Amino acid sequence: MRKVMFGLVGFLLLFITLGQMTDQDSLVARQVKAIATPEANYLLEINQHISKTQRPEETFPFPIKVGGVGPVSSLYSGPNQYPFYCMTLDSGLGQPLIDNQAGFGVPIYDMVTGKRHLGYSKDCSLKTRLTYVVVDTDNNLHSKTEFELKQLSLNKDDLLIRVEQGTINRYIYTILMPIQVEEVGNQSSANAWNKRLIYRFEGGSGIGYRQGRINLFRLINKELSQLKKGYALITSSGNKTSYGYNMLLAEDTARRVKAQFVSLFGKPLYTVGIGGSGGGLSQYLIGQNSQDILDGLLPLYSYPDMVSVATYALDCDLFNNYFSFLANDRARWQDWQNRQHVEGLRAINGAKQKAGWLQPLNQLLRWQKPEFPRGNNECINGYFGLSSYLNNPKEGFLKPYFHDSVVKQVNWNYWQDMVHIFGQDEHGFGLSTWDNVGVQYGLQALLNNHITFDEFIDLNRKIGSWKPLNEMKAERIISLSANTPPIWLSLWGNHNITKVDTVSAKRQSASLTAINKAYEYGQVFIGRISLPIIDIRNYLEDDLNMHHTSASFASRLRILNSQKHTQNHVIWISDKEYSPIEKAYDVMDKWLMAINLLPDQLSYQQKVQMAKPIMAKDACFAEKGNIIASGKDVFNGDWNQQPSGACTKLFPIYSNSRIKAGAPWQGSIFKCHTIPIDTAIENGIYGDLDLSAKVSALKQTFPDGVCDYTLGDMGKPKHLSH
Repeated sequence: MRKVMFGLVGFLLLFITLGQMTDQDSLVARQVKAIATPEANYLLEINQHISKTQRPEETFPFPIKVGGVGPVSSLYSGPNQYPFYCMTLDSGLGQPLIDNQAGFGVPIYDMVTGKRHLGYSKDCSLKTRLTYVVVDTDNNLHSKTEFELKQLSLNKDDLLIRVEQGTINRYIYTILMPIQVEEVGNQSSANAWNKRLIYRFEGGSGIGYRQGRINLFRLINKELSQLKKGYALITSSGNKTSYGYNMLLAEDTARRVKAQFVSLFGKPLYTVGIGGSGGGLSQYLIGQNSQDILDGLLPLYSYPDMVSVATYALDCDLFNNYFSFLANDRARWQDWQNRQHVEGLRAINGAKQKAGWLQPLNQLLRWQKPEFPRGNNECINGYFGLSSYLNNPKEGFLKPYFHDSVVKQVNWNYWQDMVHIFGQDEHGFGLSTWDNVGVQYGLQALLNNHITFDEFIDLNRKIGSWKPLNEMKAERIISLSANTPPIWLSLWGNHNITKVDTVSAKRQSASLTAINKAYEYGQVFIGRISLPIIDIRNYLEDDLNMHHTSASFASRLRILNSQKHTQNHVIWISDKEYSPIEKAYDVMDKWLMAINLLPDQLSYQQKVQMAKPIMAKDACFAEKGNIIASGKDVFNGDWNQQPSGACTKLFPIYSNSRIKAGAPWQGSIFKCHTIPIDTAIENGIYGDLDLSAKVSALKQTFPDGVCDYTLGDMGKPKHLSH
């Protein structure tokens, strides 16, 4: 990620906002205005869950013809975000169109001389264009112009793909259509199309403020097998979570990209979504929140939603800080199985850390005895730096794209990315959904005798929380070059973590308004989805990969809670050496085509269940692709309080820090109701432990009380609680 930050050479210098201006003071003032007063456009107003809210009628006259320009402002997802960094050059599409002479955005240059400054682009628009890719029999990809194709004799087994690209909602959209040679030059012909459409979603962890890029050859290679079968494909850089987790904007963009496709080619037989990590998360939320975009989902190693992931992922550096610097007995936590007992995520003794040397360095800076870590876990291997770029408004990794005068004016974090939905505080910072008031870290480890009561108290008194956003400072990082790892002198963001004040370090209380809006605006997956889903993941727990298996079962529990069954939800887990994606496409095709054939008088839910193919059931796959076990019980385990099934025994399911603190496996309690310690004891939260001599210590450690998860989420709207 830091390579992205500091590896920008050449064109970055060319396109830094306000970089080489003569009247810099006046231009800085204009840029302040651009950030403070973005162009107004429509934010969908709702008083119920977004899935029950009608979207406005389209106002843009699709289709965008070749040479035309797509819409700049979204239809219903709120104001355009500024600053906004154009990445058309990064996508091989040239400079964006000039849209102002007032100094807003990136400067546009005369590419002949490379010097003469022509104007600026703040919205990064492109004219829609057609290009072509030939895939030969060895699967090599060759870019061709229309002229070159007319002079070329293709082999009968070569695949010809027409590529349409332009901008919609300021993001780069792409349409891939397999065609025949005689269709070259025609934007809307589709003689080789099998009438099936793929919407490709991509993942990554990031915040907004940039357009994103499309790697055309990589995109084609990912779906080459389906393109050869006649599928068409659409995607947008706005549907890659590396460029933001605003799922309302992602939906608005996906709806319009599909509108462009349908206006050219007509309605497909179905549209199936596919994509991994954040690309799987996007499918769950767009499938839940909207209609007429997706008909079936193929989420790969996905999560339910970012709000849920952030809840326990932002605990990771709190734990790392405690284990590295604060614990009474630091040697105790050099056994990484002890960490797993309280963190829940996978941990392995003896596993190497890429930057393990940072721990003894930072311990020396604190005048502590230095120790190299003797293991590794998902919290470090998967989430190192997450608290910095997700939560810390002074650190977001996009800053090098912009002039220093702009950097100082922006709060670079996820909460600011969502400010028009979640709201902002009195200091101008985006409201946060993250909360750990009353969370009893390691409660299950205490009840299972994996840690002592004194260790439980020490952990919960010292672990603290993230400071208020207006008090946070930038990370102390030394970066010598793009090719060397950064030196973190504020390891685990320790300077932004609350310290012990008299007895216990202060905890952070989330905004109920932000949580409420996250639910209503569909940023939280509540399981309200009836579309066919095949949730696929390779088993990566032993690699300490951040894509943990439990996320699939959190989604399942939410679906079960919402609709009282999971007939539409299939989970496939495979050995990491085998990918069942091709098989999943075939099963999904049978499922969706069968739905299309059923009579209209049946409800959609009835159609989904009646059309379900035999292969559409839970299963786990071995290294060579053979099915190890399948059926409704194969993934039973702690998540549904059942004895481990055949697949769970081979592919164990781990948990997370909030589950280990007593929260439910579905992971959708963001701010718990707290109860006094005496009530918690009476309610049996501490099981059979004799705490008669420990009450005072508990009350001092948890002055605000402790979580009672049976009472649900304080921030969940009442109309969604039934």
